[in-house]
Amino acid sequence: MQGFKLSSSKILRKILSRKSSETSSSNHASENSTRRFYHQTKKIFVGSWNIGGIAPPQNLNIEDWLDTHNDYADIYVLGRFQEIVPLNAANVLGPENKKNSMKWNSLIGATLNNKKPIKIVEEEKKAEPQKIYPLKEQVCEEFENVDDFQCIISKQMVGLFITIWARCDLYQPIQHLNVSSVGCGIMGCLANKGSISIRFVLHETSFCFICSHLASGGKEEDKRQRNFNANDILSQTSFPAGPMHDMPQNIIDHDRIVWLGDLNYRIDMPHFATHSLIKRREWETLLEHDQLKMELKEGHVFQGWHEGVIDFPPTYKYLPNSDDYIGCDENHMTKKKRSPAWCDRIIWFGKGMNQIEYNRSESKVSDHRPVRAMFTADIKVAEANCK
Repeated sequence: MQGFKLSSSKILRKILSRKSSETSSSNHASENSTRRFYHQTKKIFVGSWNIGGIAPPQNLNIEDWLDTHNDYADIYVLGRFQEIVPLNAANVLGPENKKNSMKWNSLIGATLNNKKPIKIVEEEKKAEPQKIYPLKEQVCEEFENVDDFQCIISKQMVGLFITIWARCDLYQPIQHLNVSSVGCGIMGCLANKGSISIRFVLHETSFCFICSHLASGGKEEDKRQRNFNANDILSQTSFPAGPMHDMPQNIIDHDRIVWLGDLNYRIDMPHFATHSLIKRREWETLLEHDQLKMELKEGHVFQGWHEGVIDFPPTYKYLPNSDDYIGCDENHMTKKKRSPAWCDRIIWFGKGMNQIEYNRSESKVSDHRPVRAMFTADIKVAEANCK
């Protein structure tokens, strides 16, 4: 009899808890239906750079990549460093080495705030596993004005690293920061390849940014593996529903979505024909043979996603500290041919975003060139949030 009472008590608690949750959700929905909203436009900068596992060289200038000579954006999403550490066995299977990511983050902050980089003496002690530079705990009053930027969240997974920076006046409206990581590398699960996705809600609009490094290689089966990687990331990435169970849980459910990184899609043309067209700057002809463009057109992957006009040279594979592609002449030939390709891409999904810039930077420290895109994003704001 006592066991029956305990079981009944548990069942009753579950019913009451469910009813309470339903009532709370209903009240929340009713409250939203009576609120009044208006719209703002924010500028979102998105950049990607495979840096080949190196720390930032001394006195490296990234102003060209971040385009700080023009108007600043409101939010910077830098899914850089698809190889922030070398992808060797020690880094793939061992503990994460965050020294490089901390140095790069220091350089980003210094560039955005026009200050000297902070010297990194040692890795941050016992940081939260989700963050390298937690932000929401910090107060904006320490900054001189609302144009100052601070990192809101950073996350590393082996060689992948994504960091997001926002203007000081956007700190309070940014809520529900969450991270979801997917490994799809060696044996289909290790994190030498995969993605880090970060979502947040700015006022009443949800954002999701996916930084990924997909399978490499120039063979047909490598292209199919990249497609499998992308579909795995879309299906396996998951976020919490939030306290009111009203937060989007899948990538596609968010309002504004951007995918960036070393997607590794190649150009399906003979090696020397590719170099010949590059010398003549015949981008349109090359793009007709670009694997990602063809896969998008045929609906094999990224259905419904968009990419801006590419009017710049392929971003891979360069001789480091050079303007020459590997294999562009007999002196640069290697046993393993690496034809130039637009490996580094930025694509987006859904409405409410307009891409106003898509190009690359000319930093030569890696065998990849950085890419960048600027978007204007429509933001829904509740009048109660107006200051």
